[in-house]
Amino acid sequence: MTERFVYGARDEDVMVAFGEALGRACGGRGIIFLHGDLGMGKTTLCRGVLRAYGHLGSVKSPTYTLVEPYDLEGRRLYHFDLYRLADPEELEYLGIRDYFEDDDLCLIEWPQRGAGWLPRPDLDVEISIAGQGRSIECQGRTARGQQILTALLQEGTSKKP
Repeated sequence: MTERFVYGARDEDVMVAFGEALGRACGGRGIIFLHGDLGMGKTTLCRGVLRAYGHLGSVKSPTYTLVEPYDLEGRRLYHFDLYRLADPEELEYLGIRDYFEDDDLCLIEWPQRGAGWLPRPDLDVEISIAGQGRSIECQGRTARGQQILTALLQEGTSKKP
């Protein structure tokens, strides 16, 4: 059974702050799938994760390049956006297997477009509309994912439903 929790983000600043907490909880490692319709805040959440590792610049969604690498604080972080992926097999040409080292952190927007070619996520994050803000539902899918959720809970960032 997977652990899950739901967190409410009333605005962009809260979404970034949650991303920072998520980044700290990951310890620079893991595979995180980000689900949600266009405009839900997936890239905003990624900006927060990257800030947790010292990135202060802008964060653009790698919609056309598919992946944006970051080397921060001795860690490799990869931000994927698979929205424009026409066929999941295209990931093979991208060399997708090379990105999933045990000590890397991979944030993947639109993971369903890479079905069958992506490894199992440690954490699934679903972002949806909730009133004027957003609801962020996180589910741990592996032991590492459970550790990430535990770290978030200990930090006091999340609220169990």
